Amino acid sequence: MSHAETTRAVEAVWRIESARLVAAITRMVGDVGLAEEFAQDALVSALEKWPDEGVPDNPGAWLTTVAKRRVLDRWRRDERFQRRVADLGREVAEHDGRDAFDAVLEEDYGDDLLRLMFVCCHPVLSTEARVALTLRLLGGLTTEEIARAFLVPEPTVAQRIVRAKRTLTLRRVPFEVPAGEERDARLSSVLEVVYLVFNEGYTATSGADWTRPELCEEAMRLGRVLAQLLPGEREVHGLVALMELHASRLRARVGPEGEPVPLAEQNRARWDRLLITRGLEALVRALPSDPGDPGGPYVLQAAIAAEHARAATSEDTDWSVIAGLYLRLARVTGSPVVELNRAVAVSMASGPEAALEIVDALRDQPGMSDYHLLPAVRGDLLVRLGRAAEARTEFGRAAGLTRNESERALLLERAGGCGD
Repeated sequence: MSHAETTRAVEAVWRIESARLVAAITRMVGDVGLAEEFAQDALVSALEKWPDEGVPDNPGAWLTTVAKRRVLDRWRRDERFQRRVADLGREVAEHDGRDAFDAVLEEDYGDDLLRLMFVCCHPVLSTEARVALTLRLLGGLTTEEIARAFLVPEPTVAQRIVRAKRTLTLRRVPFEVPAGEERDARLSSVLEVVYLVFNEGYTATSGADWTRPELCEEAMRLGRVLAQLLPGEREVHGLVALMELHASRLRARVGPEGEPVPLAEQNRARWDRLLITRGLEALVRALPSDPGDPGGPYVLQAAIAAEHARAATSEDTDWSVIAGLYLRLARVTGSPVVELNRAVAVSMASGPEAALEIVDALRDQPGMSDYHLLPAVRGDLLVRLGRAAEARTEFGRAAGLTRNESERALLLERAGGCGD
């Protein structure tokens, strides 16, 4: 195996094993930043030794062993870690002669990974920091890869990650899954981060590309892991269903030149039927058993996506059902963006007049004056009402608000098509 091939093998193993490794070491040392340092030491060792020695039969175990030795070496020479050794003493005593530290590293992998997810998405961190730290520690992405995915300077991402780890240490955030109401709030933060990653891949907020499928893939992977770790959480399954169903459209959302293709114009033969099947199966696990329970926001959004997935053509879509689901979602979330989506569904079910009333009522809502999709939707409604000049103005305004180049080109094209 050549040096280049070995390097690629190391990178592949790291992407698979890094989350497990960091999670297990964090439980040992009680500090996520320090745990990543030990894991990175093991990675450097692999890059140095594997080209000459070859890739081991069990590369994950090899990395774990090297990281464990780094931990033990630090404990032997640094008095600051003696308290942590004492804390682990109870666990060590329970393993009856086995290599205690091997046992501490190997057990409760699922629990450790779940704890790491909750730590990376802790509310003491900014949203941007949570996303960067999650992709770094749970996704195994490099700082360069994260920066490239979100179109931000690499030093900015590096600084976010460093500050996030420092904050977690200074605030002494425990490596645990919280209980009770705090657990529910923290789980919402984890789901929010995963969905933010997915959304940035599904509809890029800036840059030339309309979609970034690699981010969608990473978010779906994290969602599936979370669903395995929390099989009884309906909202987790709802998020997985939502992502799978939306991702099924990715190939059809982009035209030959990379231009956006609206939902009504997509070739549904290009939708991924496997992802649709998986999404519908996840939705079944997410749906509440009580008919009076409206479900959480991710379950409701997944139910809306399922209505689109079940329709063989755009004309077959049951917009009345979708409008009703959006109404329930609006009541759950209180989000003006959801109301805007409801307006689109209402326009398809009942005509543009009723929908325009909803849209106009949103224009003074906080955060909506700079939201480019509001004038874009309003432009579509005005076109259907035969008010071309007003529609052209709205499309032009929407084009000026979006930061995505592909979307801007589409909106300007719509404006140009409105005539005089």
